[in-house]
Amino acid sequence: MANGGGGGGGSSGGGGGGGGGSGLRMSSNIHANHLSLDASSSSSSSSSSSSSSSSSSSSSVHEPKMDALIIPVTMEVPCDSRGQRMWWAFLASSMVTFFGGLFIILLWRTLKYLWTVCCHCGGKTKEAQKINNGSSQADGTLKPVDEKEEVVAAEVGWMTSVKDWAGVMISAQTLTGRVLVVLVFALSIGALVIYFIDSSNPIESCQNFYKDFTLQIDMAFNVFFLLYFGLRFIAANDKLWFWLEVNSVVDFFTVPPVFVSVYLNRSWLGLRFLRALRLIQFSEILQFLNILKTSNSIKLVNLLSIFISTWLTAAGFIHLVENSGDPWENFQNNQALTYWECVYLLMVTMSTVGYGDVYAKTTLGRLFMVFFILGGLAMFASYVPEIIELIGNRKKYGGSYSAVSGRKHIVVCGHITLESVSNFLKDFLHKDRDDVNVEIVFLHNISPNLELEALFKRHFTQVEFYQGSVLNPHDLARVKIESADACLILANKYCADPDAEDASNIMRVISIKNYHPKIRIITQMLQYHNKAHLLNIPSWNWKEGDDAICLAELKLGFIAQSCLAQGLSTMLANLFSMRSFIKIEEDTWQKYYLEGVSNEMYTEYLSSAFVGLSFPTVCELCFVKLKLLMIAIEYKSANRESRILINPGNHLKIQEGTLGFFIASDAKEVKRAFFYCKACHDDVTDPKRIKKCGCRRPKMSIYKRMRRACCFDCGRSERDCSCMSGRVRGNVDTLERTFPLSSVSVNDCSTSFRAFEDEQPPTLSPKKKQRNGGMRNSPNTSPKLMRHDPLLIPGNDQIDNMDSNVKKYDSTGMFHWCAPKEIEKVILTRSEAAMTVLSGHVVVCIFGDVSSALIGLRNLVMPLRASNFHYHELKHIVFVGSIEYLKREWETLHNFPKVSILPGTPLSRADLRAVNINLCDMCVILSANQNNIDDTSLQDKECILASLNIKSMQFDDSIGVLQANSQGFTPPGMDRSSPDNSPVHGMLRQPSITTGVNIPIITELVNDTNVQFLDQDDDDDPDTELYLTQPFACGTAFAVSVLDSLMSATYFNDNILTLIRTLVTGGATPELEALIAEENALRGGYSTPQTLANRDRCRVAQLALLDGPFADLGDGGCYGDLFCKALKTYNMLCFGIYRLRDAHLSTPSQCTKRYVITNPPYEFELVPTDLIFCLMQFDHNAGQSRASLSHSSHSSQSSSKKSSSVHSIPSTANRPNRPKSRESRDKQNRKEMVYR
Repeated sequence: MANGGGGGGGSSGGGGGGGGGSGLRMSSNIHANHLSLDASSSSSSSSSSSSSSSSSSSSSVHEPKMDALIIPVTMEVPCDSRGQRMWWAFLASSMVTFFGGLFIILLWRTLKYLWTVCCHCGGKTKEAQKINNGSSQADGTLKPVDEKEEVVAAEVGWMTSVKDWAGVMISAQTLTGRVLVVLVFALSIGALVIYFIDSSNPIESCQNFYKDFTLQIDMAFNVFFLLYFGLRFIAANDKLWFWLEVNSVVDFFTVPPVFVSVYLNRSWLGLRFLRALRLIQFSEILQFLNILKTSNSIKLVNLLSIFISTWLTAAGFIHLVENSGDPWENFQNNQALTYWECVYLLMVTMSTVGYGDVYAKTTLGRLFMVFFILGGLAMFASYVPEIIELIGNRKKYGGSYSAVSGRKHIVVCGHITLESVSNFLKDFLHKDRDDVNVEIVFLHNISPNLELEALFKRHFTQVEFYQGSVLNPHDLARVKIESADACLILANKYCADPDAEDASNIMRVISIKNYHPKIRIITQMLQYHNKAHLLNIPSWNWKEGDDAICLAELKLGFIAQSCLAQGLSTMLANLFSMRSFIKIEEDTWQKYYLEGVSNEMYTEYLSSAFVGLSFPTVCELCFVKLKLLMIAIEYKSANRESRILINPGNHLKIQEGTLGFFIASDAKEVKRAFFYCKACHDDVTDPKRIKKCGCRRPKMSIYKRMRRACCFDCGRSERDCSCMSGRVRGNVDTLERTFPLSSVSVNDCSTSFRAFEDEQPPTLSPKKKQRNGGMRNSPNTSPKLMRHDPLLIPGNDQIDNMDSNVKKYDSTGMFHWCAPKEIEKVILTRSEAAMTVLSGHVVVCIFGDVSSALIGLRNLVMPLRASNFHYHELKHIVFVGSIEYLKREWETLHNFPKVSILPGTPLSRADLRAVNINLCDMCVILSANQNNIDDTSLQDKECILASLNIKSMQFDDSIGVLQANSQGFTPPGMDRSSPDNSPVHGMLRQPSITTGVNIPIITELVNDTNVQFLDQDDDDDPDTELYLTQPFACGTAFAVSVLDSLMSATYFNDNILTLIRTLVTGGATPELEALIAEENALRGGYSTPQTLANRDRCRVAQLALLDGPFADLGDGGCYGDLFCKALKTYNMLCFGIYRLRDAHLSTPSQCTKRYVITNPPYEFELVPTDLIFCLMQFDHNAGQSRASLSHSSHSSQSSSKKSSSVHSIPSTANRPNRPKSRESRDKQNRKEMVYR
């Protein structure tokens, strides 16, 4: 280097500065060497003085090496003519800036420290002088000090304001600050990209700032970085630590070299790779933009940014030293490596693979690799597995739902398991529902297991799963809850703590309603008393379609109805579940049972051909001609209230657009009721031919339609009607003038007409209603659990009950009521129960203790205390179980009459004999301990043991004469004075039960598979579905799992839940629930015409065919003839048969088991031992004097086999021939706790 520009050292240095060449020597006088080729010997002597170097230089001019890079020198670029490298100038600018600033900061701190020490010492001296000179002198000396402090305070205040402003600007607390922070990061990445572009050029080259576009952009970026550096410096509290920050070091080694390059017209790649360290802030930037919100995502981005920034920065250093060479080697040991080859080298080094194809040759490069491999290997070994784990643990189902145009979706959440989802999908997507154009979106915070995932894949066209929680608004937004048609919440029926499960579901409702108050929610609840908490949610509105399906309420309600009509629980469960038709050719009981199982409940609007006809007439026409069974209608009254009436009677006429409730096997069959036309289909015999005809609907003008809607209930002629307001009348007149010839169909819903007519029901068919996911009723037309207005004058018995001083019913008039009783007054000892001859009663065997969860026995008792029974018809209820448990339930039972308790255990035969279990109408076996056992096979052990215990008991026949349920009913209007109509005619005397197998029992099960243990003589496969097993078909077993289908049934038609609660609960209304929520007990009320009118509602009963008014049809008659006769004569609606299991056999059988046949066809043949399920009207005139003839009875064939309780029809005639044995027994049992 000392020999000047033409020496070997200089040439070698120039070659090293070429950054990619192979040590090409460049002479300092290139033009002179070029001219020496054509000159004299003087020039050759000058050439010989340079020996081999000059010859080499001469050859390089004529034959340049292609692998050498020469610093371009042109007349336009005033670069160093000697090829001198200036890398030290760039590096010196950075080092001087860094160490110079560091020195100034340290110097400032030192001076400040010394000043503080000096001032501190001076302050102590002045304070001592103040104390010695006295207070007067102190006052005088303090005055100038205060003035100085004010000046300093003003200065500090100004500096503090600037500092605070700078801090706000760089901390992203404001929108401007966020924009600035993001902009700095974006420009840093831009500067890094410029470095990537320039890395393909030599390490050092001559650049013209005015012509190099990338240099100009880089200059602009760095000017901005310099300004941002100043803001950061002002805002920093500790200047020293700020000077040593990573971002500050990056600025020191990247910003000053740019200014040097402009001054020198040179570009040095140098340490610009340090801009890659800015990537570490990538996570913070994404958090500022609210892109990263979860801890896992923040951690993942942090790891990736640190790993990548370290990787790229190290690659940049290797690229610099390998392309430059070692300074002490005169830069001769360099090698040409691209930046991306260095990136590759660093990766194989960190991963310890080291292929050897690329490696460091310089000493600086190798020394750096020694230290980097230690930290890089540690980082690779720790960061990469953690990154892979975070990526692998990312929610597979963490996306967002994309709504499909023209297709609704529902959100299902809560207890999402393989069992609950499979049961839900099986019923929701059943083929009998026709077209289900609804997509199901499941939301759960736990990813599905393999089995559940496979289930979702099988239904991938209609089912999607997302992982999340409805308690998180972000997850609710992901599943588009605001556009969902409904949200369904499933409950865990097998949880150990039902109250905690209900609390979880209530919190889900609160979260969903808080996010979107208008969403329709259908939720499952386990405990009845927890339904009251839903009323506390302001946006909860049952009128808008919100429903709570209380499993305990419906389960115990089903069981209670089986106490009144054995087998009814099975029939109702099958009606509200979607079952496919299974055809059996053999003449077995399964054939008839499965034919009934295929029936479901549907709704459809009635054709205008039925308008004006009475309900029994339409019901008969639908059954005979349309092969449909209609059991109820939705009635719209004048006050715009919608009420569901079950078998209302012949006084109610069908209105236009009345919604009917049908039992049918397919939704297409129900369309016959909508398409029926009297003109076209009156002579059609095949119901399949009843389809939409070409007849036009009757039309009327808007004015007449308005007048008819107005005057339907006012009872006046159109001319005298005054119920239409003047404004509406004026609007109608305007319409008449505007459209004098216009007319609308009765079933059309004109937009202009809707503005005036509120009474007309919607014309959308229920089938379309189902396809649309269930139409919601408006707040003014929501169905209510109300009875129809009685058009009959109350009987004498009902008028006598209107005693203002006696409370016999609750405040709503729906249930029998008595004053609260202490539990000690209803407790029976075993001896007292044995001395009391109980018969025709209900025995409830319950397992529970002081720590068991309450099952809500009120829901079992309420249907048995419905006010549509007369007091003497109420069955006495005897609870057998732990007194500690029953004390906890007693608060909800103390207002019901005819309830007794026998402390004991259902496994004790002595206790069972004491309550005369062989004379009971029904024995119910319940358990409150079922969910406390982990093994599902053992959850029902207590109920199964109790059932088998009862069935194995033997009884003495001597007690048979005391049996109470041997009388039957006679239909109203029949003369019972004749021998054929005597009180005992139609019901044979029931012999006593001698074996427990014949005792009617219904057992509650938790696990469906445990049903195989109830009947030891059946041949059910353990894998058989519950509804196909013999105990369930016979009505002796009930499982809560059958209620799962109510979720989908309620979604498609919210009237279905109202109907089933009307049938099952005995008359529970939303108003009654609100009252119970306030007081947790029924409130007694005085009898008024309004409350007594609520008793006028039908009830479920069983009609015996062995004798009585229908005995002629019982022996080979047709079910259709029985249906029509019962409907015409007694307004009784028959809907099923309870038949002996072996009735189809030609030989007599000793088996007394019965099974359910739902909605048999018209030509179905009857047998004498059949019991008919029917809906009976309330008898206003059945008084207390007919107590012995108005309760249930046990029907049996002559082979002395006992069946379930049988209801017949009360008679209005006198009963002169009352059996003496019944009278003597009634006199003997006039104790308060002994009832029929």
